Amino acid sequence: MPTPCADPRVVTDTDLGPVRRVVVLRALMLGDMLCAVPALRALRRRFPDAHIALVGLPWAREWIARLGCVDEFIAFPGHPGLPEQAPQDEAARAAFGDAMRSRSWDLAVQLHGSGRLTNAVVSDWGARHVAAFHEPGCAPPEPLLSVPWPAQGSEAARLARLIGVFGGTEVDEHLAENVFPLRASDREAARALLQQHGAAPGRPWICLHAGAQWPSRRWPPARFAQVGRALAAVHDVTLVLTGVASESSVVAAVEAALQGLGSARCINLVGQTPLWTVGALIEGASLLVSNDTGVSHIAAALGTPSVVVSCGAEVARWTPGRPELHRVLWADVPCRPCMHARCPTAHECAMAVWPMDVVDHALSLLDETSRPEDPHPASHPCLRPHFPHEQEPAWPRLPPDPFL
Repeated sequence: MPTPCADPRVVTDTDLGPVRRVVVLRALMLGDMLCAVPALRALRRRFPDAHIALVGLPWAREWIARLGCVDEFIAFPGHPGLPEQAPQDEAARAAFGDAMRSRSWDLAVQLHGSGRLTNAVVSDWGARHVAAFHEPGCAPPEPLLSVPWPAQGSEAARLARLIGVFGGTEVDEHLAENVFPLRASDREAARALLQQHGAAPGRPWICLHAGAQWPSRRWPPARFAQVGRALAAVHDVTLVLTGVASESSVVAAVEAALQGLGSARCINLVGQTPLWTVGALIEGASLLVSNDTGVSHIAAALGTPSVVVSCGAEVARWTPGRPELHRVLWADVPCRPCMHARCPTAHECAMAVWPMDVVDHALSLLDETSRPEDPHPASHPCLRPHFPHEQEPAWPRLPPDPFL
């Protein structure tokens, strides 16, 4: 549902003066950026004739070029205390600040987060106006254009609060079309990669994505393998293992646990899929099973059914919409939301999510979303394994997991 301004203060054109040049800070990873698209599009509708630039991480340059609602991408040099990117040296950051101040921005919008560190960064760019979130008890850069950082709601709804101060527009919290704009060449690259690895023509595939940026956000690789093996026992599918090169050891553990499935029933594509190729693989997949990380938001953007295991994160903040297509499994433990990159205890939030539950939701989605024209339709619901929720099934005993 569209979110109107939730704050009674609405800034008028008279308050702002001419707004010809707008700069937005959102220097975050893939999932965070996809969640910001509704806010960016609302900003474009509010200032249709302005030149809008986004300051982000270098990976996002091509994505912004494809998105269409932003005119310019500016690579962020990083900043001390922000974990997404190692900051460049002080001289490089000073030169970046000088370049930003020379641009004569009319409006700077801080969409990066609560503003504890980033409000000072954005204020230093010399814009006539600064719109920003602020933490309770902290002075905002410009009170009329600031709102307290929301403690609840989805990420898209939180960002909508700030855009709402400009009035005149609504923010649709759900991911709309072309949030992740694929091209025919991306789909061809994905098909070629599957062919190269011996995937059977016409056989559907399921993507398993066992990686995540932080180890604390990863469900154990052995459990991903248990899920994959159970799905492959019921459906004639290829299991496609995805991940970036730095996750190769995690994905290798999944692959090793899936040995013996048969010729080309499991394909390891870790490190071989640029962003748009992995997007095309997810678009063509019957299902994605993943951690709560960027690929889960790609699935939401492309309409691919998914089962997401959320370890440590704020579930209400990051859960994709459309629960009929996207199932999020998580355990309500006292230590979440977790701010640790690596769990300091026994990773209770991950270990409490059983493979049986993931399999059950995955098979349910495959049954419900099978197309009549599929050459390999989902099995009849009576073939779905039944797992009683009162006791854990007799899964093979897992060795200690080195990736936790």
